[in-house]
Amino acid sequence: MQDTRYAVWLSHSSIGDYLKCPRSYYLKNLYKNPQTGRKITLMQPSLALGQAVHGVLESLQSLPVDVRLKDSLLDKYDLAWEKVRGKWGGFSSNEQEEEFKQRGREMLERVMKHPGPLLNKALTIPARSMMIEGLPSFYLSEEDNIILCGKVDWLEYIPETDSVHILDFKTGKNEEKAGSLQLPIYHLLVKHCQNREVSKASYWYLDSQDKPVEVALPDIEQCTRQVLDVAQSIKLAREDRLFDCSRGGCFACSPYEEILNGEAQYVGVDEGMNKDVYIPQSSVNEPIVEGLELEEVPI
Repeated sequence: MQDTRYAVWLSHSSIGDYLKCPRSYYLKNLYKNPQTGRKITLMQPSLALGQAVHGVLESLQSLPVDVRLKDSLLDKYDLAWEKVRGKWGGFSSNEQEEEFKQRGREMLERVMKHPGPLLNKALTIPARSMMIEGLPSFYLSEEDNIILCGKVDWLEYIPETDSVHILDFKTGKNEEKAGSLQLPIYHLLVKHCQNREVSKASYWYLDSQDKPVEVALPDIEQCTRQVLDVAQSIKLAREDRLFDCSRGGCFACSPYEEILNGEAQYVGVDEGMNKDVYIPQSSVNEPIVEGLELEEVPI
């Protein structure tokens, strides 16, 4: 068994960072502020929205089915929103904040009217010894000392087949792109971190759909090959310290370069993640990327 302290820990979020831009991956996942010793992160309105809505919905999973919707989700949402108010959510004005907050209210109102799978039995992945920040994880490759970790939004139990349904909540306006590695990564995590088979998977676009949209379940061997290929590329880049942006600056890395150049607005320290939080100047008037989902604590 390899020493997990020296492993390359990867998640859907960090793998996505690398595929968008190696420089972005480095600045988001490896770089530390030399003055504080902490990693850096950016807060944007779309991320704040996703964080609040996800927090409310995921809190239901541990509740008995008959009481999940007993209390208003909007009351829980108001409490969750307190953590991302004002500068902590990257908002440039009260009007912008209210616009995003209202979008979240409408999503949760939709769920209350059409709860669908949320009224069925849900499962959680059991805690095991190899977990970090409470995230399920497993050796994607023990030979390469690569560990895959992450959190799945919701696991619905299907009693007829004693299997599970992977459900991912989407708070953005755009649909998941074809070829995305999110579902292959989630399929691998659920397959390796609990004992039941995965029988289906769905995305629930909360901004526009009353029910989840089922998608084809990727082949597990193909998932392994796809994800491992990228993971090995990341491991090699880390060993060679090759994290250049091929475009000399792009939408993914430029906001983080603002931090290094002293151009981003400092917000404070996220105590939970122990990161220095900034707001990019380029998002003063509008968010850089619409539809960001909740981060998976990439390592």
